[in-house]
Amino acid sequence: MTLPTGEPLELRDGEVVARIGTIAAVLRSLTVGGVDLTQPVADASVPSFCTGIVLAPWPNRVRDARWELDGEPQQLDITEVERHNALHGLLQFTDYEVRDRSQSSVTLGAMIAPQHGWPFLLDSWVRYELLPDGIAVTHGVENRSDRRAPYGTGAHPFLRVGDVPAERLQVTVPAARYLEVDERLNPIAERDVDGTAFDIRTARTVADLDLDTAYTGVEFDDVRDGRGISAWLTAPDGARTILRQDVDWPWVQVFTTDAYATPTGLIGAVAVEPMTAPPDALNSGDGLIWLQPGDEWQGGWDLRYAPA
Repeated sequence: MTLPTGEPLELRDGEVVARIGTIAAVLRSLTVGGVDLTQPVADASVPSFCTGIVLAPWPNRVRDARWELDGEPQQLDITEVERHNALHGLLQFTDYEVRDRSQSSVTLGAMIAPQHGWPFLLDSWVRYELLPDGIAVTHGVENRSDRRAPYGTGAHPFLRVGDVPAERLQVTVPAARYLEVDERLNPIAERDVDGTAFDIRTARTVADLDLDTAYTGVEFDDVRDGRGISAWLTAPDGARTILRQDVDWPWVQVFTTDAYATPTGLIGAVAVEPMTAPPDALNSGDGLIWLQPGDEWQGGWDLRYAPA
């Protein structure tokens, strides 16, 4: 059976269950002990607001879908028409192939072919592997071009803590700086969070926030094997959904919305997106990973549940 999100894949290990779709390597759902850690994508649905998809070879936006490579202008396709930008990379509608699979893990791969504004051939992959309390995600890429290529990646999970409405959750990101953006959500300047409405270093109730904001200067907590806590959602009873990411993934995007409709109403979720690079990185160069021909790179993040 093929769904709008591609071939359905289920991972299961004890009380941890993840459902994956091959289109955009989407994380369709993640539960621990029956508690939703992410906003589920229904069988007959496409991911609203890019829920759960992989973002590559850049996360977020490219202003006017234009950038410059070694002095040569590059024109990507405009995929965010209302804001005249190129949004979330080149794999949003690509059907990945299953390269490896077990009961508790799966590796999906997709080629990023040369196309408008992108003169490179990259072999990309993502691996999902269940943990006792959540899931670990590893992204990888190999440059198969004959020239150096820029690369950035990220993911777009909408997080939940069970069935608690989003407006009752508290969100924390221990980050010192944020990106100020214009009306098209393109960067203007990097700012300190001190004294601003963007300061979520201490827990803030989602109902009080209006964010579509990239954060950096993260003070990672509990760093182990190069990966630390970068953000978390807390329910009124103290239960948490926790994002951990590699410490060389210096960006976290937070998106709050009350427009996330579900079949049972506005349960809501909060997008908390681990990213290697900020919006418009192809122009700023900030956070870009430059791959020489034949170079490989990998890195990742995980989601974990901490009960009350």
